[in-house]
Amino acid sequence: MTAAPETETRARPRTTIPPAVRAAAPGGERRRSVAQLRATDVYAMSGAAAAALALTWLLFARLLPFNGAVGFVVVAYALFLGLYALLVSFDEDGPAVADRIAAAVVRSLGAVLLSVLVFVVSYTLWEGRKALPHLNFFTEDMRLAGPLEPLSTGGIKHAIAGTLIEITIALIITVPAGLVCAVFLNEVPGRFARFVRTIVEAMTALPSIVAGLFIYATVILTLGFPESGFAAGLALSVMMLPIIIRASDVVIRLVPGTLREAAYAMGTSRWRTVWHVVLPTARSGLATAVILGTARGIGETSPVLITAGFGAEFNANAFSDPMVSLPLAALKLVESPEPNMIARGFGAAATLLVVVLALFVVARSIGGRGPGQLTRRQQHRRVVASRKDARRFSTRTHQGPPEVGPDVTSPPAAGRLARMLRAPLGVLFVRRGPVGAGRAVPRAPYGALYGAGRREVRPSGERRASDDRAGAPATRSAVRPGISLRKSAQDPRSSS
Repeated sequence: MTAAPETETRARPRTTIPPAVRAAAPGGERRRSVAQLRATDVYAMSGAAAAALALTWLLFARLLPFNGAVGFVVVAYALFLGLYALLVSFDEDGPAVADRIAAAVVRSLGAVLLSVLVFVVSYTLWEGRKALPHLNFFTEDMRLAGPLEPLSTGGIKHAIAGTLIEITIALIITVPAGLVCAVFLNEVPGRFARFVRTIVEAMTALPSIVAGLFIYATVILTLGFPESGFAAGLALSVMMLPIIIRASDVVIRLVPGTLREAAYAMGTSRWRTVWHVVLPTARSGLATAVILGTARGIGETSPVLITAGFGAEFNANAFSDPMVSLPLAALKLVESPEPNMIARGFGAAATLLVVVLALFVVARSIGGRGPGQLTRRQQHRRVVASRKDARRFSTRTHQGPPEVGPDVTSPPAAGRLARMLRAPLGVLFVRRGPVGAGRAVPRAPYGALYGAGRREVRPSGERRASDDRAGAPATRSAVRPGISLRKSAQDPRSSS
């Protein structure tokens, strides 16, 4: 009996993946959510508030001889914080208790500020409800309205017109000066710029009465101008200028430095970069700065009280006779003991309040966009303009045989500015021709500015008559007119 030879079999190699080992959770620690309001927090806050009110009432009414609304609120708030900390300490540790107390203090202060603002606005509108519904309140002045006249006679037309005229004079002065000063602070660094920035920051806290006295002493007493809307506009400009400079300075700082570097790389000067790159990029923020300065100036009373005078008639001449503004009219009208005059004063204050709130809403909506962010309408206009420029640059080809001559170092004087403004847009686009045609390759901005660097678009295989006569091979691109053939032949790089 013959035994069969044993064959050695090899097992296939297998890869064994060890099971994932879960990390053991540390004992005694709980995951704490700081951004979510839990039911226990609501119960603790409600219980602490109810207990604080009850204890305060017991102290003021039964145990101690205390009285007064202010004392009641202060004692109740202190008891609320203590009871709330005690209730939270039953479930949380020390850092969590401190965090809950700090959050309660911050939220309560925010609620107090909001309630004060709502109370001021509501009270002003409620007191002015008697005068606001009358149409004559906005279309008549106080020339024929005495203290005892009903609300159907007289209005604040002269005050509205005076406010618009004075704020227009102030804007004419402050907007150019503020923007130029903000650009100077950012683009021309140095000791003098730091000194100017310090002065501007100090002037933001300048009392309004000081600005009024300064204009009164210099313009009215020294120069001999009468009390008028012009003097009031100058006083308002002193108050508005630091606000506009400071806000514009902050906005211009937010412009990315890469945009300036790109403009400098294209060969533009510093002031051309500011005019065509920095200011358009920060346009929304600059508009917000101007609106905030306008809101500050339109509500000032002290400078106008000293420099504008007071009158009951409509005056459209800013350089003669007194001119009344809305803050000054509201102040003078509420000083009267007659109820109708007081109602007119609150009506003027309500009108001023609505205007200021509208300005702040507009500033908030405009300032929500960052530097360089455009609206849809602005984006559409940019796209349309870019398409026109791309079409023009793609069809602008070389005509006629190339000329051999000296280097052209500067473009013709006529149209130089237009080329410098339009050339950067052309390098962003490339337009393809028909099938079999060459492609217009965009060049650097200097080539577009000085007539060099442009390629001629010709169908493949097409030869120019001058090339046939000279025996030159067919080529797609024309010789640059600004480069001499002798110079290119001597250049060793031209052979490569």
